[in-house]
Formats: sequence, C-alpha cells, structure tokens
Amino acid sequence: MSHAQGTPIWYELMTRDPQAAQRFYEAVVGWRFGEPPPPGSAMDYRMIGAPDGLVGGVFTLTAEMCTQGARPAWVMYLGVNDVDASVASATAAGAQLQVPAFDIPDVGRIAMLADPQGAPFYLMRGASDAESTACAPDRPGHGAWHELHASDGPAATAFYTSQFGWGLGTAMDMGPDGVYQLITVGGQDLAGVMTVTGGGRPAWLIYFRVDGIDRAAERIVAAGGQVVVGPMEVPGGGWIVNGIDPEGAMFGLTGTR
Repeated sequence: MSHAQGTPIWYELMTRDPQAAQRFYEAVVGWRFGEPPPPGSAMDYRMIGAPDGLVGGVFTLTAEMCTQGARPAWVMYLGVNDVDASVASATAAGAQLQVPAFDIPDVGRIAMLADPQGAPFYLMRGASDAESTACAPDRPGHGAWHELHASDGPAATAFYTSQFGWGLGTAMDMGPDGVYQLITVGGQDLAGVMTVTGGGRPAWLIYFRVDGIDRAAERIVAAGGQVVVGPMEVPGGGWIVNGIDPEGAMFGLTGTR
C-alpha cells in the first residue's frame, strides 16, 4: 500500500440482497460486478469495478448478522501502515472495536471499528504495495468525497486528525447547520465533517463520481431508490445527490450539471 496514512482505499456495501444491489448500482453508477461465489461458499463477496479499476466489494449480510443489529450500509476502508497499532491507538482514544484484526491471504490485514460517536469504518494494511484505485475523485465510478455526519463535529474532527494525520482545510459556516469542516488527506481535500442534529446514527456518507448529476438522480428513482437531497450545488461548482438504495443504504453521487 503506497498511500498516505488514513487514505480511503476501498469501499464496501453491506447488503441483504447482492443481486438486487447489483441491478441497482449497475443502472445508477454503471459499475460492473464480479461473479457470485459457487454454491455452498462460506461467504458471498463480490467485487465492484469502474471502467478503469476496482472500487470496492459487496458483502452479503446473513440473517444472523441482521438479528444482531447489522443493516445495509456503505463503509469505507482507511489504509494504515500497522493495523494493530492503529487499533490500539484508536480504541485508547475512545473508538470501539467491532471486528478484531484478522488476515486475509494475499489481501491484507483488516479490522473494523466504530469511532467514539459510533460511525463505523475499517482499517486495512494491504498485502502488497500496489496502489488502490478506489478513491480517484476525478474518475467516473470512483470514490470522490467522504462526509462524516457526526453528533459532535469538532470532537469527531479531533479524533480523526489525531489518529490518521489528516489536516484541516477550510471551515465553512453553514448558518443554522453549523460548520462544515473540510479535511485534507495527503494534502488533498477529500472529506468533510458536519454536526447533524435531530437523531440518526453517526455515519460516513460516501460520494461516487458520475457523469451528469440530473440523469443520475433520475436513474436512482427509476431503479427503485430514493433521492433525499438534491441535485444541489456545492462550493466549487459541483453538484451532489444523496440517495437511498432499495435496501436502505445511504450513498452520495457527485458530478457536473
């Protein structure tokens, strides 16, 4: 892994119905999906590819997982140099360990945590130094932006900057909605943190780039999803849409108009 500490390197959709997810996101984003595993496999995990590289994977939630509280969601992986050391540091700072560190042969070492306010994320050290293609803000189908909806934005910002070396970009005053704090990763604006009131579990909202935001919003509805925000213009001249897929997973799209 040749990325700066804390760089997003993979995106994972946790869903109950991978076939339905494939139909939806193929129609909306234009991704291609890997073949399902052979019958009887211990786990159903399918790769997600943009036209020019892999972006993430689809993890199938079992009935038992759902009974224990798991629900459809998008989760990002942050690349780190040492998973165990990063887990120890993050938990000492108030994060909760959800899945202890484990190794996947020829893939890498992985752990899952929830930050001190409950937003889940993965840590990963890849088995090779090959560069991830998942986060590429200017390339269609790739991760373009990462937005943390926190119960306490400043506290969340302090946690991630102290743990992963993230820098502070512009702090934008959103009026009644409070401050939107831009985050730099490896010197590039890649994320934003905001305080969200009125309930709801803190979570990361991942935005993927598409060509034509209005057409993408129409495809969300046509494929059985919901548009909950947008199309809306954001600083810098871009446009965004926040959507919910048919299984209930929240996601974002960004593009031109």
